[in-house]
Amino acid sequence: QVQLLESGGGLVQAGDSLRLSCEASGGTFSDYAMGWFRRSPGKEREFVASIDWGNGPTDYANSVRGRFAISRDNSKNTVYLQMNSLKPEDTAVYYCARARYPLATHTSIAAAYESWGQGTQVTVSS
Repeated sequence: QVQLLESGGGLVQAGDSLRLSCEASGGTFSDYAMGWFRRSPGKEREFVASIDWGNGPTDYANSVRGRFAISRDNSKNTVYLQMNSLKPEDTAVYYCARARYPLATHTSIAAAYESWGQGTQVTVSS
């Protein structure tokens, strides 16, 4: 059973940057697509970014495209989310997730992910 542990969240000001990390343990990593999602107070969970298995293509929500970058280091079983030019509306708990099936194409659909981390809080003040 894979376990995912996010880190790197915090309180920053608008325009600042943060890098989130998500380390996987207890399971295969490189064969699975990975995703980042977030949930803001009073809102449903939403897709942020995804990266294909191996070190393949990436995808982003329109709201973060051009500001956020997802990457992975398969030698460290870790996926990253570099967040630049942060805005107050980026405030949320950020979750990483591993795809349900190996070698499946990455996706923005939450149901395609089976394993989730506990989340890390990102707060952006104006």
